[in-house]
Amino acid sequence: MIDLRSPQTAEEWKAYYQLRYDVLREPWNQPPGSEVLPDDQTDIIHVAAYDTDGITLGVARLHTNADGRGQVRCVAVSKAAQGKGVGKKLMAHLETLAQQMGVTEIILEARENAVPFYQALGYDVTQTSYLLFNEIQHYTMLKRLA
Repeated sequence: MIDLRSPQTAEEWKAYYQLRYDVLREPWNQPPGSEVLPDDQTDIIHVAAYDTDGITLGVARLHTNADGRGQVRCVAVSKAAQGKGVGKKLMAHLETLAQQMGVTEIILEARENAVPFYQALGYDVTQTSYLLFNEIQHYTMLKRLA
């Protein structure tokens, strides 16, 4: 069973950011601390997926833009949990939260290797976006919510 919720304790927040670092920054030799974004403390919903032992399996965040769109960022699933449905559950949870907030579409910036994952969830590529660390191509993707 997977528990999806916001981190609550200092230990859970530490694990949340550590997973973001391990998956999204460290493989590209980025310094510790680079996983924390300047707007992380604003009105953003942070969600983590925990196993029955409280181990953090995946993390993501959701916020709304000025135009009422939702934006998902910083999706990371531990290597041990990849391919086991954790990412799908995180995204479904964020989409439900977005709908409850009145959001009708979600945008995200997907790394090239993640595009097929998001396409399988109903997201469409709308444009080629930025190149992170001079090597990771990103694509803007959009999903309209029911």
